[in-house]
Amino acid sequence: MKISLNVHDALLIVDMQNDFLPGGNLAVRGSDAIISVVNNYIQNFAAAGLPIFASRDFHPADHISFQSRGGTWPPHCVAGSQGAEFHPDLHIPENAVIISKGTTQDAEAYSALDATPLRQQLRNNNIKRVFVCGLATDYCVHASVIDLLKADFSVFVLCDAIKAVDVQPGDGDRALKELTDKGALAITTDNFIL
Repeated sequence: MKISLNVHDALLIVDMQNDFLPGGNLAVRGSDAIISVVNNYIQNFAAAGLPIFASRDFHPADHISFQSRGGTWPPHCVAGSQGAEFHPDLHIPENAVIISKGTTQDAEAYSALDATPLRQQLRNNNIKRVFVCGLATDYCVHASVIDLLKADFSVFVLCDAIKAVDVQPGDGDRALKELTDKGALAITTDNFIL
């Protein structure tokens, strides 16, 4: 399958933040390997003049997902912390739209569409197809793609620019299979006509 970008396309970069990369509080193993690939996608979408969205966890210090509150995870991506910042090697353009999620103390938010303006912003830009990359395949990428599909967008998962947590071995593969079973298309750089 070969794909050409058009005016109804947008790129969504999910949670490429310091805390999810090596050295962070909730690092995804091998996640730094996708930075250059994500940058390549950013460059291609920017060159085509297409919208780029970047989601980020932006939690209060006592977020419900933290183990101190009975949640699953160690503290991560606390608003205003270095861990919440995008990785310095990531070339997010100045005109990219930043989507903050998980900003409410007592509400989980894995999806970039959960209590954010992203869905409406995509509609306002007349976007039909969303190309998704980032972290992590089995959590926030998965949840974001599911919500995009539910909102009737065509979704392409950029498989060479995602990484999984794999709490259980194979979680990432299972998440990707579920996404493709629900209608997302799994592609890589090789599928693009640029």
